[in-house]
Amino acid sequence: MTLRVEIELLHAGARMPARMTELAAGYDLAACLGGQEIELVPGARARVPTGLRLAIPAGYEGQVRPRSGWAAKSGVTVLNAPGTIDADFRGELQVLLVNLGHEAVTVRDGDRIAQLVIAPVCAVAFETVDVLTPSDRGEGGFGSTGV
Repeated sequence: MTLRVEIELLHAGARMPARMTELAAGYDLAACLGGQEIELVPGARARVPTGLRLAIPAGYEGQVRPRSGWAAKSGVTVLNAPGTIDADFRGELQVLLVNLGHEAVTVRDGDRIAQLVIAPVCAVAFETVDVLTPSDRGEGGFGSTGV
């Protein structure tokens, strides 16, 4: 199945999201900085523009996730991972990066900074009840099923 997602390139340097392998779930997003750079010192965060606007179809969302290789090598990750792009959002897609590493990292124009996954969303009707339906797990959490 191929889902059609409208995309607007806001600047000449904006790059289309791209899959690096045929079966990749995520499409890499590139920084669109107009030839500029952003230096992320350890602990710093920055909103990095992509130069893209999307029209995600109703019933879907965009999830902005870290690129695992970059996170492993440099400690740079997406702060609010996964960042959610709602179907009715039409602003420029920006990625909130944070440097959790020990050295400064320079984000350059065109760097692949995150990945975008388009996923279905289920509409939910919450129902107030006096007592929840029990489960085998119960209230166990935070390692209760084993570490």
